[in-house]
Amino acid sequence: MINWANFVSQLFNGLVLGALLALISSGLTIIYGTLGVLNLAHGAMFMLGGYAGYVAFSYTNSFILAIIAGSLFVMVVGVVMERVIIRHFYGRPDEDQLLVTFGISIVMVEIVRFFFGSLSYVVPAPAALSGITSLGFMFYPTYRLALVGIVAVALLVLFVILYRTRLGMIVRAGIEDSVMVGSLGINVYRIFMVVFGIGAMAAGFAGIVNAPVVSLTPDMGEAILVQTFVVVVIGGVGSFPGAILGGLIAGEIISLTSMVNPGYAYVMLFAAMTLVLLLRPHGLLGSQSRG
Repeated sequence: MINWANFVSQLFNGLVLGALLALISSGLTIIYGTLGVLNLAHGAMFMLGGYAGYVAFSYTNSFILAIIAGSLFVMVVGVVMERVIIRHFYGRPDEDQLLVTFGISIVMVEIVRFFFGSLSYVVPAPAALSGITSLGFMFYPTYRLALVGIVAVALLVLFVILYRTRLGMIVRAGIEDSVMVGSLGINVYRIFMVVFGIGAMAAGFAGIVNAPVVSLTPDMGEAILVQTFVVVVIGGVGSFPGAILGGLIAGEIISLTSMVNPGYAYVMLFAAMTLVLLLRPHGLLGSQSRG
């Protein structure tokens, strides 16, 4: 039965999911907007961040160190992946990029499955953020509330990097016209490496901060990857604000539809994506062209 408390609770659940999708999508849209690479390994990086954080937590019993270790580990994996494999596919057709990144994602999943098996793992929330919080009209898990704040801070850091630093200026210029950036004497391949590392780190960070909410499994990145691509399409490819807006919209659609009928959650999500593509083919905040 749908009541006010259940409706508000689902709104909060949608906000938590939407914030998480916004963070993951921001990394994906930065990578595609700058490098033009459709990275199907992004979901696997999300999963990898969760497992790396789990290992770090097992040894240190510190959630903060787990977040740092998980994020840095996936960033290093992303940098190595870009330098060894991805940079050889910049000038290749889109289907080649899709195939190689899809292959990389399978390798990542199977490596994790080899070392950890198919059993699920849980990273407990910090003691200070465990339990529930009274909002006056309802009770809600404390960590889920904190997760919105954690993701908001991470998105703010990404915003500062993109809009308040020289690196961000180059990245945004590269999204608009990468050829012009290269003609100015800027080492675009070094920038590409950094951008890919930052995008991967965003996925890894999301993976570990989400671990206390959803248990870790090797296949957890598959569903989140599909949702992330829908978010990017809704918000606009290459648009950082679009990733945030699209993530929040997608999170609320999935959550509110699940309240009525969980089986139609993804149906409504794809219906919303189709509607956006019909009315605004380049997304809600996407630009009409990319150099």
